[in-house]
Amino acid sequence: MFSFGKFYGGVHPDDGKIASGSAIEDAPLVERYVIPLRQHIGAPASPVVAKGDKVLRGQLLAQAGGFVSAPVHSPTSGKIVDITTCLGPMGNQLPAVVLESDGEDQAAEPMPPMDWHNASPADLKKRVGDAGLVGMGGASFPTIVKLSPPADKPIDTLIMNGVECEPCLTADHRLMLEHPDRVLTGAEIVAKILGVKRIVIGIERNKPDAIALLNKLIKAGDYKGIEIHDLPMRYPQGAEKQLIFAITGRQVPSGGLPMDVGCVVQNVGSAATIAEAVGAGKPFYERITTVVGTPLVRSGNWRTRVGMSYKDAITLAGGVKEDPAKVISGGPMMGFSVYSLDIPIMKNTSGILLLSASELSQYSSGACIRCGRCNDGCPMSLTPGLMSVQIENEHYDMAEKWHVMDCIECGCCAYSCPAHRPLVQHMRRAKSVIAASRRAAENKK
Repeated sequence: MFSFGKFYGGVHPDDGKIASGSAIEDAPLVERYVIPLRQHIGAPASPVVAKGDKVLRGQLLAQAGGFVSAPVHSPTSGKIVDITTCLGPMGNQLPAVVLESDGEDQAAEPMPPMDWHNASPADLKKRVGDAGLVGMGGASFPTIVKLSPPADKPIDTLIMNGVECEPCLTADHRLMLEHPDRVLTGAEIVAKILGVKRIVIGIERNKPDAIALLNKLIKAGDYKGIEIHDLPMRYPQGAEKQLIFAITGRQVPSGGLPMDVGCVVQNVGSAATIAEAVGAGKPFYERITTVVGTPLVRSGNWRTRVGMSYKDAITLAGGVKEDPAKVISGGPMMGFSVYSLDIPIMKNTSGILLLSASELSQYSSGACIRCGRCNDGCPMSLTPGLMSVQIENEHYDMAEKWHVMDCIECGCCAYSCPAHRPLVQHMRRAKSVIAASRRAAENKK
């Protein structure tokens, strides 16, 4: 076990993995599920059900709205009571289906189980698409798209991301401990789809039990050709480009993708879901979510159905013993603060974090003092401080020239800044403006 090299920049926040010893629990059914039809990057899914329809668990609710899209399935059995919109974790309105549970949790006829050893890559890839699988590490990119590299981008290395470097989140850690067979089988299935021989699972060294268990299974001979790379603890070790460099020494070019250097990266949660979709015909309607924070009665990891509200998820943890000062969708570095608990859990909801008032410091942003700490911390080798000043002055062309679109919004710059400048927010603002400008220019052609 080794890592090829250390990526540039990064920071060392307290990992806060207080739920790492909590076994995964199955969340009980709730009365109402609000299922967003856009739980992925790309076009929203198109509903195939109507108000008043009765549905079963795993039944198709909405079909993919294009190639870069993913279908959506019912989390339980019940009645469709509305087709409307709902609030998403970023404060935007999303098209949604509202399901009233009947409490019976009756399952629809599953897709036929497949023997992946004898199935063709094309059939396996189709199953991944039909099951509605998306990346579960946060970006929610439709998995079928990621597994369809163009012919001129040959892939020779599959990297499974078990790093889970985001502080406080432990869903992937528990998955590797409790369902390692699904992770390893899913990795083998993805490798067959891509036609690659080299499979590497990257895991940070703060998960020695997961590293030992996966190595034990691999050495037992059931899973051949899979390597485990233990990686030093350094945020954001789990970011695609940083993980690729740490394991292979290859650098993804500016504006490029992992396939440009012969790699595909998949989250271990995605691998486990692929194994279930192929081996059991199960579509993607539930995931493991960490609900964590000092205000909670009991932090833990739950297998939650898509469409359950944050409020219901917090109830799973016994509620709160003190009013939280902030609720975050995701982790403290890359998550988003939410202002409502009516937001539904989605396919990419890796965690819900509650922070107490004592854990928050109210900072006022100051002028940049040119210390350079943000530059030292940026894993993309950007100049966040200089770009931030240009963005404040709405010189987006300068920020674009300085490669702001390569920013991965990891938060290392803001974490490092002694002037407490909202650097990540500046980068997001610039990226949004530049992307809108590019779309407008494209539409004029």
